[in-house]
Amino acid sequence: MSGTHSHGGTAASAGGKHRRALAWVLALVVAFVGVEVAAGLLTRSLTLLADAGHMATDALGVGMALTAVTAARRAARNPKQTFGHYRWEVLAALANATLLLGVAAFVAVEAIGRLRHPVEVDAGPMLAVAVVGLAVNLVSFRLLHAGSKESLNVRGAYLEVMADAIGSVGVIVSAIVILTTGWPYTDAVVALVLAAFIVPRALRLAGEALRIVVQSAPPSIDVDALTRALGELPSVTDVHDVHVWTLTSGMDVASVHLVSEAARTADVVRAAQTVLREHGLSHATVQVEDGAGGACGSEW
Repeated sequence: MSGTHSHGGTAASAGGKHRRALAWVLALVVAFVGVEVAAGLLTRSLTLLADAGHMATDALGVGMALTAVTAARRAARNPKQTFGHYRWEVLAALANATLLLGVAAFVAVEAIGRLRHPVEVDAGPMLAVAVVGLAVNLVSFRLLHAGSKESLNVRGAYLEVMADAIGSVGVIVSAIVILTTGWPYTDAVVALVLAAFIVPRALRLAGEALRIVVQSAPPSIDVDALTRALGELPSVTDVHDVHVWTLTSGMDVASVHLVSEAARTADVVRAAQTVLREHGLSHATVQVEDGAGGACGSEW
């Protein structure tokens, strides 16, 4: 039997390519959180405090993302960590989603309390701070846009910034309504809307992170079709122990055992690698047995 693997260059974390963008966003968010918290307390605005809390969560989430991709990059050089610490990125994304849900719950509880007992809000300073907050969110949004398409961890930070941008718009709308109508429930109602906006995005992020943690096959890869394609290769008589999973965002991997009667197993491996790449798997281990009934050299 013979075994080999294919890969498209050195395995690298997708999030690692966007460390600089994460660092810039972290600096921007941290610089603004203190201002927003102070303004929220002075103006007595729940939507402003909610936005500040969400931005603080952003700072923590982006900080975790930056720490995770940095750790993964350094660990990749350690021969005892053959895949580095790539899973830390996924765990950080899961923690990020949990924090988002916590913020949503806090805002909802506080908003319901204010619907029962309205609080007078100073809308002028609230509006000014919200406009600055929106500008910070839009800059951060732009910095993370490219990375959100490649990295689960960067996507988590991107979703938080997106929610923050909409949160800032909500604060602006709330301030304008209060200034023009004086309606006392505006602040609480907008805060509830912001909480409702956060929840589905956090759940989606958590679901994707959990899929990776439990090593389910990526939704973009049809494992049955892959198995059939491998079984149709010349001289391949059996395909078994097909495993496809995601190591971290941007890095899907696979292992497969083939039974072949070919004289040159290297030819079978090359053909299998081509099929695997066609199915989006550039990092895969292929083990070929000689067809004489020998057992597999390893099992998962």
